[in-house]
Amino acid sequence: MHLVNTPTFPGKEITEVHGIARGSTVRARNFGSDIFAGLKNIVGGEISEYTKLQADSREQALERMQKDAQRMGANAIVNVRITTSMVMQGCSEILAYGTAVTIK
Repeated sequence: MHLVNTPTFPGKEITEVHGIARGSTVRARNFGSDIFAGLKNIVGGEISEYTKLQADSREQALERMQKDAQRMGANAIVNVRITTSMVMQGCSEILAYGTAVTIK
């Protein structure tokens, strides 16, 4: 599956538009990470546990978006975007979306 964040696929022709492909995941922090994050907040620095949680969440949302596009018969996704929103305290959704297309 080819992914680009531009409205067209450079060097390729879009022959069919299938619709919006999307994938999301909702993740919550865990108690152990929160304690470590609180300590890091005092001394400063990157909170690597949260960085990894966000990176893993983005990858899962992208994978789910690609599966959605494949289900529609697409072989590429253009205009890929990733957004995040807080669902509740300590819990956020990562959403990946784009236009599922067939390219040749």
